Amino acid sequence: MRRATVAPARTPADPGLAELAPDQRLRRLELTVTRRLNGLLHGQYRGLLPGPGSEPSGSREYRPGEDEVRRMDWAVTARTAVPHVRQVDADRELTTWLLVDGSASMEFGTAELDKRELAVAAVAAVGFLTAGVGNRLGAQVLRADGVRRFPARSGRTHLLALLRALLAAPRATAPTDRPGRGPTVRPPDLADGLDALHRIANRRGLVVVVSDFLDGLPDEPDQAAPWERTMRRLAVRHQVLAIEVTDPRELELPDVGLITLVDPETGRHREVCTSDRGLRERYAEAATAQREQVHQALRRSGATHLPLRTDGDWSADIVRHVHAQRRLAAAPVGQPRGGAA
Repeated sequence: MRRATVAPARTPADPGLAELAPDQRLRRLELTVTRRLNGLLHGQYRGLLPGPGSEPSGSREYRPGEDEVRRMDWAVTARTAVPHVRQVDADRELTTWLLVDGSASMEFGTAELDKRELAVAAVAAVGFLTAGVGNRLGAQVLRADGVRRFPARSGRTHLLALLRALLAAPRATAPTDRPGRGPTVRPPDLADGLDALHRIANRRGLVVVVSDFLDGLPDEPDQAAPWERTMRRLAVRHQVLAIEVTDPRELELPDVGLITLVDPETGRHREVCTSDRGLRERYAEAATAQREQVHQALRRSGATHLPLRTDGDWSADIVRHVHAQRRLAAAPVGQPRGGAA
């Protein structure tokens, strides 16, 4: 069940990508990626994340709890009497599949960007960083009117067309009660999108899911989210990067008096008085527990977790994440391996 978010999401005076024309927004995104992110992949070709591929590149000692037994190098293990696993470089031609959450909760934002704009920035970063000769990028976008599909193709023109479509997509709105009207069609949720992606992503590659991951999140922390199982199945074949998009007002309420909270998925309203300190503390505690629930679900599914906030420096966060993942991949056995998200 999605937690309610504050309405209105943003005002026209808020700065951000929304004030720029689509082509200006694309140029700003490309410039940001080129200046701050491009160049991270120079040297050994491993794509956006270090991980399994198909080109042999030697062996190293087995790390219990981290390495898959199926990657054991039995010849080296028998020769040295120490368990070793095979190391492989990523495929020279990478296929990246994106699943972008365009549901109503992604329209919320109280900082320089809203969650939808931050999702587009994340897609731009992934697209520009994985672009290369022979590399292909495909996407599925979850919208209120269905799933918009983009076949896997290569080239900058294809990436820019995808970004333009994301920027120009109609804004999702919360439903309203309309007596006398028949039941509305249920919009696709994250589990539906992952199931569809699992059916078409046959070749080993990179899967990137951009969402707030609140779809169907159970009320009980020990229960699995409906999208968790399919994401785990995807992680068996692919590298899976889960980019979690959040806004600061989803984590804590400001003391601004009486406000209206709106559930973006059901349209239900509730007025609350944020001057109540106890209420703000309970809200913050519940929000922290919810984000931890998402974190644990992503961890169980085998995905790499990259949290981004609308009030943060998303490009710096991506740089730190990539560096942390590469340090973890290169760390020798026995060295502390902290710092990964």
